[in-house]
Amino acid sequence: MDRIEQCRIFARVVETGSFTRAAETLGQPRSTVSTAVQALEARVGARLLVRTTRSVTPTPDGHAFYEHCVRLVADMDEAEDLFRRERGHVQGVLRVSLPARIGRLIVAPALPDFVAAHPGIRLELGVTDRPVNLVEEGLDCVLRVGSLHDSGLVARRMGWMTLLNVASPAYLARQGTPHTPADLVRDGHVAVRYMSPANGRVEAWEWEEAGQLHTLDLPGPVTVNSSETQIACCLAGLGLIQVPAYDVRGLVQSGQLCPVLPQWCAPAMPVALLYPHRRHLSSRLQAFAHWLAGLMAEHLAQE
Repeated sequence: MDRIEQCRIFARVVETGSFTRAAETLGQPRSTVSTAVQALEARVGARLLVRTTRSVTPTPDGHAFYEHCVRLVADMDEAEDLFRRERGHVQGVLRVSLPARIGRLIVAPALPDFVAAHPGIRLELGVTDRPVNLVEEGLDCVLRVGSLHDSGLVARRMGWMTLLNVASPAYLARQGTPHTPADLVRDGHVAVRYMSPANGRVEAWEWEEAGQLHTLDLPGPVTVNSSETQIACCLAGLGLIQVPAYDVRGLVQSGQLCPVLPQWCAPAMPVALLYPHRRHLSSRLQAFAHWLAGLMAEHLAQE
């Protein structure tokens, strides 16, 4: 095994904090990862990692060496990508995480165009609403909706996700159509409540009025933690929901869901592509980010 590959493996162990997770994200046996780190420690003549039954952490020497490894690996990847770009051939594995409905409704249907343009890139798509740790899970990039709190990551803004208030015709026939936010309480309206997979918090009903954000703890018979289930419950007449416009565009057009309180919607949410803060980005990540930005511009509001 060459020195660059040893550095790549060592860096992944530091980033994931585990030999097992590093092996999984690199697609190599755990024994190979362990042997590579041992050989690297023998080569440099220093202990680089502290191993316990629960975690793997770098020593002070390991911290310093990690920074050099990241630069060496990035420089080698950039050098290889340079010649691939000149030949018009970008290749390699790209690991991406997407929110579930964005992955299913927007990205997946458009992927044939990306695959045709970049046949050398092998995409591994993780499609989930749960929060993911980009570094620990060995991902190249993740698409996030909402406020960003990740330190040490670069964010490329994709646009703004507008929201709609919708209900089924059966619900409105039974409960009546609200015409102002005050009607929600006065007429006893209910919502299909959404619990964030990220923090377990049940999200309040929101709307903007005269530049002010208002919230209401609207009750409801069902609380869910996936957007797919929330929309299904709304279709079944269980209550009102606030949902991204792209999620229900077809259902609204077909009459299966009806917009309500269009003047009092929740504020738009930012959408961004996150990736590690590195001096060089692989050509495959650059290609995907450029393609995704163009695709999302068709579905998101722009500043």
